[in-house]
Amino acid sequence: MTEVLYTRPEILRGDSKKDFLQVEKTLSGFERIYRIGAVRKAFILLVLAVVWEMYGRWLGNPLLFPSFTQTFSAFVSNIADGTIPARTLASLKTLLIGYGIGIVLASLLTTLAIGSRIGADLLETLTSMFNPLPAIALLPLALIWFGLGQGSVIFVLVHSVLWAIALNTHAGFKSVSNTMRMVGLNYGLRGLKLVRYILIPAAFPSILTGLKVGWAFAWRTLIAAELVFGVSSGSGGLGWFIFENRNQLETANVFAGLFTVILIGLAVENLIFATIEKKTIRRWGMQA
Repeated sequence: MTEVLYTRPEILRGDSKKDFLQVEKTLSGFERIYRIGAVRKAFILLVLAVVWEMYGRWLGNPLLFPSFTQTFSAFVSNIADGTIPARTLASLKTLLIGYGIGIVLASLLTTLAIGSRIGADLLETLTSMFNPLPAIALLPLALIWFGLGQGSVIFVLVHSVLWAIALNTHAGFKSVSNTMRMVGLNYGLRGLKLVRYILIPAAFPSILTGLKVGWAFAWRTLIAAELVFGVSSGSGGLGWFIFENRNQLETANVFAGLFTVILIGLAVENLIFATIEKKTIRRWGMQA
C-alpha cells in the first residue's frame, strides 16, 4: 500500500531567503561616503569652485572677475609674503574683543531680565530701540566719542553682537517649561544655580543660535568698518586689505581677501560651533 503525503494549505513551503524581510542591509561604498557630512559639504564647495572657474574663463576679464585659479594664486602669494596672515590676525584680535564684551553684556542683561519683570521690560525696550539700528551707522558717532583708535570699531562690534545674543538667550530661557523649573526647585536650586543647572542646558540651542548670529553680525560689521575707516582706526585688517587693493585695481587680491573672509567663516561654523553643538546639544539628545 502506497502512503500518500498531503500538504496542509496553511503551511507555506518555499525559499526562506525570499520569504523573510531583510532587516539589515549592507551599505555600499558610495552610501558610506555620502553619509559623511564633511564630504558632502566639500563636494558642494568643489562644484562652486568649478562654476567660479568656468565663469571667470568664459568672461575673460581678470580686472572685472578673476577666475578661481587666479584668485587662489593671489591668495597663496599673499599668504607666502605674510600679508594676509598679518591682516587676519589684526581683524580677529579686534573681533574677539568686541565679541567677548558683547557676550558679557548680553549675559548681564539676560540675567536681569529673567530675574525681574522690570529687567524683562528693560531688555525688550532696549532691543526694540537698538536692534533695528545698523551697527555701521553708529561708526561716525563712535569716531567722535572714542577717536580714531580701535575703540570705535569695538563699540560698533559690541552693538552688533549684544542684541542678537540677548534676544535669543532670553527667548530660550522663556521657552523652558515650568516642569523643568519645578524640578530644579525641588532639588533646592535657587538663583544662579537654577540658571546654571536647569535654564542654561535647556535653553542652550537658542543660546548657541544667538552666538552664531552674533558672530556673523560682528564679522560683517568688522569688515564693513575696516573698508571705510580701517586705516584711520589703525586696525589694518582684512577689510582695509580689500579696500587698498580695490583702489589699486588688484581685483585678484580683492577676491583673495574675500576668499579669506569666507574661509574663516566656514572654519568657525564647521569647526568651532559644530564641535560645541556636538558636545552639548547632540550629546544631551536635544537634536538628532
